[in-house]
Amino acid sequence: MELLNHLLNSSNLSINILNSSSILDMILRYCLNMVVTVFVINYVYFKTTGKRSYVFTFIMISTTVFFLCFLLGSIDLQLGFALGLFAIFGIIRYRTDTIPIREMTYLFLVITISVINALARRDVSFTDIAFTNVALMATTWVMEKVWMSRHKARRTIVYDRLDLIHPSKHHLLKEDIKNRVGVEIIDFKIGQIDFTKNSSRLTIFYKENLTSNILSDADLNDKSLE
Repeated sequence: MELLNHLLNSSNLSINILNSSSILDMILRYCLNMVVTVFVINYVYFKTTGKRSYVFTFIMISTTVFFLCFLLGSIDLQLGFALGLFAIFGIIRYRTDTIPIREMTYLFLVITISVINALARRDVSFTDIAFTNVALMATTWVMEKVWMSRHKARRTIVYDRLDLIHPSKHHLLKEDIKNRVGVEIIDFKIGQIDFTKNSSRLTIFYKENLTSNILSDADLNDKSLE
């Protein structure tokens, strides 16, 4: 009992262990970081792509990076430390599988959010940090939900009707693909033609927001969807 009282009365230990202002600062920053990360990953990324396999990775990396940066934030190497994290993850890239470019972008986004929330100088107001987070959230949402929905998605298919490859029958080709696939073809490009197999390789362009359940060419190489 006397030993416990001695420890609690120790000035050095009380400053390090019972520093309520530091704990409150960490809790506020962590809550903000989690709110922003969950919004970006769950309500923007997952709602758009439907990929569950990366959600766990993004959330855990965000949490890990935040605490790593916050607890080591007293080291006077904050800028180099932050840039080093980007370099490490950029080199590693989870060598077991190649991460698609969109997932890599979200990976760097959650790392950026965590580093900002953890390493922002103490003289920076919480309002400034909150505005930065809101700006990142809004930009991600606008780019994913508004900007990207205006662009044409593309997909490469093997087409088995060479009789419609002729320029005079391109309108029939579009109509045939629409009836078979169920997408409105905006444009298409003719690639390799194989007369022995009576087929050709076509790259079709269509509105992605109308067919969110159809994978793009980039997604076809994603092993997490298998």
